[in-house]
Amino acid sequence: MNIEIKKSIKPVNYDDAIKFLENRLIDINTNNANDLIWILEHEEVYTAGTSYNKKEILNKNINLIETNRGGKVTYHGPGQIVLYFVIDLKKRKKDIRKFITLIEKTIIESLLEFNIKSFADSKNIGIWLNHNEEIKKVAAIGVRVSKWIAYHGFSINVNADLKKYKAIIPCGITDKKIANLKEIKDLNYKDLDDKIINNFIKNLEI
Repeated sequence: MNIEIKKSIKPVNYDDAIKFLENRLIDINTNNANDLIWILEHEEVYTAGTSYNKKEILNKNINLIETNRGGKVTYHGPGQIVLYFVIDLKKRKKDIRKFITLIEKTIIESLLEFNIKSFADSKNIGIWLNHNEEIKKVAAIGVRVSKWIAYHGFSINVNADLKKYKAIIPCGITDKKIANLKEIKDLNYKDLDDKIINNFIKNLEI
C-alpha cells in the first residue's frame, strides 16, 4: 500500500497542520491521494480533545485550541516529536481498538531500539515508563476516525519544556508525571523519527 512520508524541518502551526490532515482525508476518501505519515514539530500550543473538562485548564491564559480528536488536554512545542497520519482503515481491518494497539506497539518498539522499556496502560491511553520507581508518561496519543479513515496522531517528548505542563492537567491524569526521553537516557535521538516511521509502516503491513 502506498504511503506518503512527509517531514517538516521548521515548526508547523497547529491549525495549518489539522487543515492539511482534513483535506488529505477528503482526498483519500475520494481515491485522489495516498495515505500519509507526517513527522513534525509544533509551535507552542495547548490542544483539547473531545473528552476534556474545563477544570483541567489550570492557567486560563494559555493558547488553547479545541479539536475533534479523542482524548483530553495536552501540550505541543519544541523538543517534541509529533507524528500525524491519515490512514484508510477500509484498506485494512476496520478495528479502531486494534489500530490504537498498533500505534502503542510502534512507539514501544521504537523506544526499545534506544534500550528504553515502555508500556501501554489500558486505563490511561498513551505510553508510559518506570523511571526511578515512578511511572511517567512519555507519549500522548489522540485519534479521530471519519469514514473509516483514521487521522491525528501521537507525540513523544524528547527534550520538551516540561514546565509548560503545569498549566494543565495533562490528559486528565493528576497522579502521574510527564517525562522527556533525554531525562530517561541522555542519548542522541535524531534517528528516532525514522525508527518510528519504519516501525509504523511495518506494523501497518502486518
